[in-house]
Amino acid sequence: MEELREEPDDGTVVRVAAVDIGKASGMVCLRVPHDTIEGRRIQKVWTVASTTNAILELGDTLVCQGVERIVMEATGSYWRPFFYLLEARGLDCWLVNARDVKNVPGRPKTDKLDAVWLAKLAERGMARASFVPPKPVRQLRDFTRTRTVFVQERTRHKHRVDKALQDAQIKLSGVVSDLFGMSGRAMLDAMVAGERNPRTLAELARGNPVKKKPALIEALTGQFEEHHARLPRVPLGTVDHLTAQIQEPDRLIARTLEEITTPHDGPDDETSGEAVTASVLAEKLDAVPGIGPATAQIILAEIGADMNRFPTPEHSVSWAKLYPRTIQCGAKNTAGPAGQGNPWLKGALGEATNAASRTDTFLGARYRRIVKRRGHTKALVAVARSILVITWHLINDPDASYQELGADWHRRHLDPARRTRDLVRQLQALGHHVALTPTAA
Repeated sequence: MEELREEPDDGTVVRVAAVDIGKASGMVCLRVPHDTIEGRRIQKVWTVASTTNAILELGDTLVCQGVERIVMEATGSYWRPFFYLLEARGLDCWLVNARDVKNVPGRPKTDKLDAVWLAKLAERGMARASFVPPKPVRQLRDFTRTRTVFVQERTRHKHRVDKALQDAQIKLSGVVSDLFGMSGRAMLDAMVAGERNPRTLAELARGNPVKKKPALIEALTGQFEEHHARLPRVPLGTVDHLTAQIQEPDRLIARTLEEITTPHDGPDDETSGEAVTASVLAEKLDAVPGIGPATAQIILAEIGADMNRFPTPEHSVSWAKLYPRTIQCGAKNTAGPAGQGNPWLKGALGEATNAASRTDTFLGARYRRIVKRRGHTKALVAVARSILVITWHLINDPDASYQELGADWHRRHLDPARRTRDLVRQLQALGHHVALTPTAA
């Protein structure tokens, strides 16, 4: 350990510690007031191994020192042992974004200096804590993210199968909506087993593809040889394996949703204090256009079932980076693109937005109104923000339920004078002289 005397204490946190985390160890910086000299601080820097016993010993040391807050950077997944073990020891742990606490450019960069800089930012109140959900929600996150990874991996193998068919001039994916549906999978298995007759393969169609038999025969006519039959065997087996594996995360997600509860502040004394399970909240979110059961589970896993962390819907939208950034230079104000945000949450909201944009609902009408003048990307972000705001209200108020406003909501609430003025301006811009004659009521 190294002990140094520093400048007078003017921070907002009296006793603070910071950890610059690596894979095998972490550099710890402790800053506490001097025992005898008022206005002085003692700084200690030392290395701690990233093992369980070493971290628990660090927790005991910090508790004995009366540390009020310990701050650490989000470094890959290496921060998790430090955060979880020190949090269980009773310490107030803050996880901060490395981009927000970057040191001043031009100065030397070492683990020791990074830890000292992080501690100084923390004691002066210049660090901002990231959202780390409680343990049950973290477990739900693990299950939903694992399922998402499995689904993405299965999709990649499905694309490999379609690529092999395209190489053999088989255009089956252009006729059937789902290549791995009942009809498509039956044809794939028959082709791999040795069937080459397009008419025989088309007879395997079930459901809606039965009406497309001429198109199926044309799409199944190609140069599918034994070489092409060998290529899809492994991807098809992998798709079946992943489909079976996805069932286990589904079961664990359903069980974890029943275990996560949030207190219900009801309107009367009888319902006040009752706990609402996350599974009930997921069913409420499922009523929102575009949100399905899987998307509702992902949203709850990423933002949690307790909205105390986000006092207002704007806080959740800002955390998800669905607000355009404001860029000001002198008298010029411009709106920059939205930030990266949580990729798992934004991915789920993106799927929900794409689905909602094709519906005859308020959200679908909102997308179509915006896309005409702002483009596809900005319209998606705007609708995703609306979905997240709706989600916040449904989770925050267990008694609330989604009420569809209708696709004609904007038209019904349109200001006639403003609409008239806009249309007149458009006609005048086209070179027309407009004279308005009001009709009788």
